[in-house]
Amino acid sequence: MTELIWEGKYDKDGKRVAPVRIALPFQTVETVNESGQQRANQLGLWAQGQPGEWRNRLIWGDKKYVLPALLPEFAGKVNLIYIDPPFATGADFSFTTTIPESDDSFLKEPSMIEQKAYRDTWGRGLDSYLQWFYETVALLRDLLADDGSFYVHLDYHVSHYAKVILDEVFGAENFRSEIAWKRTSSHNDPNKPGNIHDTILFYTASTTWTWNPQYQPLDQEYLDKVYVYSDERGRYRLDNLTAPGVSNGVTGQEWRGVNPTSFGRHWRRPPEELEIVLQQGGIQLKRDGKPSINGWKQYLDKSKGMSIQSIWQDLPNVTGISSEKLRYVTQKPESLLSRIISASSNPREGERQADLVLDCFCGSGTTAAVAEKLGRRWITCDLGRFAIHTTRKRLLSIPNVRPFMVENLGKYERQAWQTAEFAQGDQRQAAEVQLAYRRFMLDLYRARPIEGYLWLHGERDGRLIHVGGVDAPISVGDVRAIIQEFWKASGQAGVNGVDILGWDFAFEVNEVAKQMAAENNVNLKFKRIPREVLEKRAVEQGDIRFFELGALSVRVSQRASETFSAAEQANGPAVTITLTDFIAPYDDVPPDVLAKVTSWAQWIDYWAVDWDYQGDAFHNMAQQYRTRKDPQLQLSLGHTYEQPGTYTVVVKVIDILGNDTTRTLSVTVK
Repeated sequence: MTELIWEGKYDKDGKRVAPVRIALPFQTVETVNESGQQRANQLGLWAQGQPGEWRNRLIWGDKKYVLPALLPEFAGKVNLIYIDPPFATGADFSFTTTIPESDDSFLKEPSMIEQKAYRDTWGRGLDSYLQWFYETVALLRDLLADDGSFYVHLDYHVSHYAKVILDEVFGAENFRSEIAWKRTSSHNDPNKPGNIHDTILFYTASTTWTWNPQYQPLDQEYLDKVYVYSDERGRYRLDNLTAPGVSNGVTGQEWRGVNPTSFGRHWRRPPEELEIVLQQGGIQLKRDGKPSINGWKQYLDKSKGMSIQSIWQDLPNVTGISSEKLRYVTQKPESLLSRIISASSNPREGERQADLVLDCFCGSGTTAAVAEKLGRRWITCDLGRFAIHTTRKRLLSIPNVRPFMVENLGKYERQAWQTAEFAQGDQRQAAEVQLAYRRFMLDLYRARPIEGYLWLHGERDGRLIHVGGVDAPISVGDVRAIIQEFWKASGQAGVNGVDILGWDFAFEVNEVAKQMAAENNVNLKFKRIPREVLEKRAVEQGDIRFFELGALSVRVSQRASETFSAAEQANGPAVTITLTDFIAPYDDVPPDVLAKVTSWAQWIDYWAVDWDYQGDAFHNMAQQYRTRKDPQLQLSLGHTYEQPGTYTVVVKVIDILGNDTTRTLSVTVK
């Protein structure tokens, strides 16, 4: 067998280097567009030990961990996989963000986590790319159903190498087609032909797969050559009235003086049906009144077009003026994904559920958006937080979008990192691992460790430091204990506050903690531990920065509001929430851009409300967001409750860089 070999394919013992297969559990961060009734039904099913209704899934995380985490539930169950992996551009995770209500924009460079993903892919050149590509498609092959289809979208740099790897993973006998997609009309490449196409390699899991014929428009040259006739019904071409083979039945009989059996053929329809078609104007006779062999009129307006071939020239790329255009240079047109998804998957039919489509390079969310519009189930993931936010907004712009979940691997990914980094495989006690982890984090924060306290772990510049664990968010109870212990340490000279470092923070912690801090005369600051600490090179380079949480102010109104119609007000108590201020974490914003922001509202790209937070995931029940077509942002949202009572309301804001900030409220309606 022919085999492609690269450095890193085998270890020093000659064993094949296999992909990581740690199956970490997912955490649901948010459910989107799920009504109160749908939410209650879902909780009811779970309470009865039954699986809930299907929810499409938008996952933020590294596919190296996400794909193995999908295997326990979805191995052999994905009907269609489309991936559009990096092309070695070096800008795969960059995006341009615009300051709303201004003409200013800037390029958001990749985070260290995103840079790590790029280095993992291209760090050793082609060798590392091939290993990365092999590990990815090997996991995807395990997820693919026996009758499933796999499409990978590449360019000329690596497509020929990728095909050899795919032959190895899928079997050369399961290669179906190499599709050339013309992505642009021309390209000025000096001293060589202009490169204007991408390559899409199409494989299947077996010799049985879904295929729904697709058609493309007939080109003008073909139309001019073939559709040369016309009548009052329009342009038409002539097709054969007969088919090969002699028939002894009615289709072998004479019609209007011609019997096709004399030349080894038969009529395509019985003579009486041909007569009807003739009377309707669908057959053209010769001048002597006898049927011509090629006499069947095929009208242009009835043509589906030409069955798609391996060269796709009829699907234009996304341009700067396109209504689809978002902020991703690698964005693909919806028409391209529509053709692939329509051809190789099916919507729901009767009791048969819709086919499942997977894309682990989400980008701007084209695959998920098209799968949603075509009635397929879908799972998509991306490492970039802005990609997840862009996709969320894009999906919400689809009328009647079905409920979907936003997930990540959260604490489980961090736990795996903590074990690998600090346990070092020697089964040390958990307390020692925790101590090593805290000292590592204090060192990154440039703080010195202190002893003798349970909740206070370090000190820097007169401020005490609490380091949150990897497996739970900072809670109000944690803050209360930190404040109590702070007063035990306050006798130390120069101590003037506490910095609380955490991976996640409970929804209510920021506002409640502020109140507690004011009551106890303690200066508290909440700093988010960035995911970049998981990247060794970021740590070694000193590129770790801890940003304070964003702060959000809102006003709650329970009077009759223009937000509600008279019919809505009659349904129950009315509540309006209005955003009144927002302090964003100015993550990587150039100073010259920062100086041009004149209003706090310009930082906000999207906000949503869970009107009845139950202590589980955030349920997006209403939202407002900016689009290219409508960049203005409404700052008020209203709701009517069916019953009086006290409700926990959570407001989530996502800024123009994809960071999220929450605010929790207690609202009593009468």
